Amino acid sequence: MTQTVLDDVFAEDITIPAADGFPLAATLFLPRDPARHAVLINSATATPRKIYRGFASYLAEQGSAVLTYDYRGTGGSRTTGAGRAQPLKGFKASMADWANLDITAAVNWMRERSDAMPLRYVGHSFGGQALGLLANNTEVSRALFVAAQVGYWKLMTGWEGYRVYAMLNGVGVPLTYALGYAPGWAGIGEDLPKGVFLQWVKWLMSPRYLFDDASLQGLPNFANYKGDLRALCLTDDPWATRPAVELLCAGYPSITPEILSVTPADVGAQKIGHSGFFRREHRDTLWRGAAEWLLEA
Repeated sequence: MTQTVLDDVFAEDITIPAADGFPLAATLFLPRDPARHAVLINSATATPRKIYRGFASYLAEQGSAVLTYDYRGTGGSRTTGAGRAQPLKGFKASMADWANLDITAAVNWMRERSDAMPLRYVGHSFGGQALGLLANNTEVSRALFVAAQVGYWKLMTGWEGYRVYAMLNGVGVPLTYALGYAPGWAGIGEDLPKGVFLQWVKWLMSPRYLFDDASLQGLPNFANYKGDLRALCLTDDPWATRPAVELLCAGYPSITPEILSVTPADVGAQKIGHSGFFRREHRDTLWRGAAEWLLEA
């Protein structure tokens, strides 16, 4: 267990149990003064929680208790007791498991420890896609999506969709079957469990992405979410294009999500892209605006 003091923020590496008891590596960020909000940051596919450390610290500085964590089979939730990375061949996990077992448990963990504080949800890419699948998404009062979208390959910009289609089907899928897991060096980021990668590819090849997966028992939960929802669309992001973001938001029939398009020029940047929102250079621009909305009331 690692404890760190970051200016006015206390950060502690902890372990939280998933719904089936699987240990998830997490980091809890706390302000020096009593917290006024609880915030859960939910990762993109193949993205370790360390990417969100700066933004989590910033939200804690604003008076929030913030939790980041790694889904099973990724980041710190892949290591053994000795601290070594666990082999992923034969590791059983799917994206549905990430939602049903990991994210659901993280929401409950924060809800149980936040007393009467409002619970806010930040979802990056898959982290945003998963909110609608959660049986307990009614615990969330306000959600901020960052580059969260229907990931159908034909909704990506220009040649990016064709590159992704060829890379996944021509390289990723054969390698995954051969190795028993999806290697990060194939261009996907982190290593991924076989079941996660293959379900992700199935969704990416489907026009309505996860909405086309009849095996997802959580799909009816999209209608249960009635909190506030703001989706940020970064205009230079080749994956989460405006039509792709709009299609995800259309999956929430009980609310009218707010979609904001942000260009790099709007914040004095040359580029932002799919994950650039979380770079510290955006502390006084993107982060400030996001925090003001997320932590309002």
